[in-house]
Amino acid sequence: MLRSFGLGIITGAADDDCSAVGTYSQAGAQFGYALLWTAPLLLPMMVTVVYLSSKLGQVTGQGLFAAIRAWHSRPLLYAVLIAVIFGNTIEAGADIGGIAAALRLLVPLPHPLLVLAVGVLSLILQIWGSYRLISNLFRFLSLALLAYVVSMFLAHPDWHAVTHALIHPGLPWNRDTLAILVAMIGTSLSAYLFTWQSNQEVEEKIAAGQVRLHQRRGTTHERLQKTLLDVLFGMFFSALVMYAIILSTAATLHGAGQHDVQSAADAARALTPVAGRAAGLLFTLGIVGVGFLAIPVMTTGAAYDICQSFCLRNGLDLKLREGKAFYGSIAAVIAAATAINFAGINPMKALVFAGIVQGFSTPPLMLLILLMTNSRRIMGDKSNRWIANAFGAATTLVITAASAALIWMWIKTRF
Repeated sequence: MLRSFGLGIITGAADDDCSAVGTYSQAGAQFGYALLWTAPLLLPMMVTVVYLSSKLGQVTGQGLFAAIRAWHSRPLLYAVLIAVIFGNTIEAGADIGGIAAALRLLVPLPHPLLVLAVGVLSLILQIWGSYRLISNLFRFLSLALLAYVVSMFLAHPDWHAVTHALIHPGLPWNRDTLAILVAMIGTSLSAYLFTWQSNQEVEEKIAAGQVRLHQRRGTTHERLQKTLLDVLFGMFFSALVMYAIILSTAATLHGAGQHDVQSAADAARALTPVAGRAAGLLFTLGIVGVGFLAIPVMTTGAAYDICQSFCLRNGLDLKLREGKAFYGSIAAVIAAATAINFAGINPMKALVFAGIVQGFSTPPLMLLILLMTNSRRIMGDKSNRWIANAFGAATTLVITAASAALIWMWIKTRF
C-alpha cells in the first residue's frame, strides 16, 4: 500500500502532460467552477483505460498493436494506426510547444529556437539515453504541479460555488463547452496511454528474461490485483491535479475576469497565491517535468505501433543498429511534431486542440481493447468480469457521445 501510494503521487503528477495542464487551465479560466464535476467523472474512466491496457499486455505478452494485428483484420489495423499516429504526433507537437512557451518565461530566447532545442534534446534522450534515465531526471520535477493543490486553497475560492458545481453539474449546450469537454476527455484518456501501458508490461517481462512470446504469455490474479492498486493510486492523484488546476484557475483567472489562457504566463498566474513572483519558475519546472516524461511516451508509443503493425523489431532494449526502424520511427515522429510548431499556432491553444484530436482518436481504440479483453480466446480465464465491462462500456459510450455531439454541433453552426 505504501509503495503504491508513493508511486501514485509521482505517476499522478506525471500523467498530466502539457496538453492536460493547458486544457484544464483553459477550462477553469473560461468556465470557472462549472467543470469541476468532470474530475470525479473521468477518474473511473482513467482507471479503466490504464488497467485494461496493462492487463492486455500482461496476459498476451504483446503490445497493443501486435495484439490487434494478431486478432483483427489488416484494414482495421491500419485505419486505427493512422488515427493514433496522427493524435500522438499532434499532442507531442503541442507538448514541445508548451515546454518552449514555459521555458520562455525564464529564458528570453525566440520561441522557434526553444522549440528546436526541446525537440533535439528529446530525441537525444530517447535514442542515446533511456526512458529510465528520463524518468529519473524529470519525474520529481513534475511534482511541482502539486503546487496547484495548495494554490486551490490559498486562492480563497468561493466554496459555496464549488459545492454547487459538484452537486448540481451542468453545462450550456454549445460548441465551446463541447470542445473543451472533448479536449478534457481526450487529454486524460489519450491514445498513447493505451499503447505505452501494454508495451511497458511486455518490456518488464523481457527485462526479466522472458524474451520469447510463449514465455511472456499469461499472468496471475495476484499480479493483476497489484496492478489495479497501482493504477488506482496513480489515477487518483492525476485526477486530483486535474481538479486542482481547474479550481485554481477558476479562482484566480476567471475570478479576475480573464476567461482565455493566451500564454504560459497566464497559466502560471494560478500559482501566484502559493509562489508569488516565483509562480513562473514553479510552473516552468512542472511543465518541463511532465513534458519530458510525456513526449517520449507519445513518440515511442507511436514507434511501437508502427513497428508492431508491420512486424518490425521494436523495443527499448534494442541497440540502435538492431532497431533502425524503431528508432527511425521515433525520430520521424519527433521531427513531424517539432515542425507543427512552425505553423504559427498559439502554443497554449495548440495544447487544447491536441486534446480534441485525442478525443476523436480514442473511441475506436477503447472499443477494440474492450472486445479483446472480453475474448476468452485471447485472455483465457483472465477475461473481463462484469464490473470491468460496465466501466469499459460506459467509458467508450461517454467518449463516443461527446465526440459525436461536438461534430454535430460543428455541422449545425456551420450550416
